[in-house]
Amino acid sequence: MKIAVGSDHGGFNLKEEVKKWLQEKGHKVEDLGTFSLDSVDYPDVAVAVSKKVAAGLADKGILVCGTGIGVSIAANKIPGIRAALCHDTFSARAAREHNDANVLALGERVIGRGLAMDIVETWLGSRFAGGRHQRRIDKITALEITALDSKE
Repeated sequence: MKIAVGSDHGGFNLKEEVKKWLQEKGHKVEDLGTFSLDSVDYPDVAVAVSKKVAAGLADKGILVCGTGIGVSIAANKIPGIRAALCHDTFSARAAREHNDANVLALGERVIGRGLAMDIVETWLGSRFAGGRHQRRIDKITALEITALDSKE
């Protein structure tokens, strides 16, 4: 699986740990930054990762900032992205099974490395359940289309 990863400075250390873990598990990882602890604006990285996923150039995306809140808000502005902020494995599984989340957001200052890896593993190992959940995803997609149409 090809996974795009990114973080701001507040999520840099955890992103590096996640990237290493993903590579050890055999995933192809594209790191879209940041590449140091120097301050950067999280929307820039969130958009870069989300555009890769939305365009089909990555199967999934993982974003990290201090809390995960900022990157999840920014990612969800990109049509086709369903970013889920998860701080536990139950939410990670539900995000995939019920919401078909294609981007995972994590907060470095909120969770530790061990829990983060459990969340990533659960999220990647879970599959969209379809069925009644597809109807809800279709409604989210319709909202995106309506919002885009209203801008024209």
